[in-house]
Amino acid sequence: MKRIVVLISGTGSNLQAIHHACQAEGWPARIVAVLSNKPDADGLDWARAQGIEAVGLDHRVHADRAAFDAALSAEIDRQQPDLVVLAGFMRILTPAFVARYEGRMINIHPSLLPAFSGLHTHQRAINAGCRVAGATVHFVTAELDHGPIVAQAVVPVLDSDDAPTLARRVLAQEHRLYPMAVRWFVFDELALDGLRVRHTGAAAQHLLADAAGSKDTT
Repeated sequence: MKRIVVLISGTGSNLQAIHHACQAEGWPARIVAVLSNKPDADGLDWARAQGIEAVGLDHRVHADRAAFDAALSAEIDRQQPDLVVLAGFMRILTPAFVARYEGRMINIHPSLLPAFSGLHTHQRAINAGCRVAGATVHFVTAELDHGPIVAQAVVPVLDSDDAPTLARRVLAQEHRLYPMAVRWFVFDELALDGLRVRHTGAAAQHLLADAAGSKDTT
């Protein structure tokens, strides 16, 4: 039974998608704790309602980033996780923290990495004239929004799009993509070779949404 700890900063919609998939598909895994750098994050209340341990660690009360990361890692290690999932966790992590969970910490980013790392990804994609955007699940490394790519979802950019409309369609695909990637990890179906991640069963490591962002085009 794989033990999963999820880190959030807000509503935790990807947390909810992963939890629902785990329950519905009967994974040999469970989310054992949800941690947030914001004690009032809505996702903590949702986790508690599911009977999941939920802990708020206010990053503002710590002297510096390293001190917060030390407190966070102590809470994570108490859970003895097999996998740490960053699901809208809006904190830059120190290299020492990342190294501690190397190979068992993943993140989802709302762009087709390596393009548009950082913030404001949807507006930047529109401004650059991109015809497609999307989301990327990747193993976390010390470099922000980099690391071996597990899977990507591709969403068309429409002429009528602004940042909020594109964000909504990308988020819908995140809710499909992230549970898929976590499931692969749980079932030991990922092989990491340098910067390449291969699905051992040769499953397609991408989702292609149609213009409505609702289904695959393949």
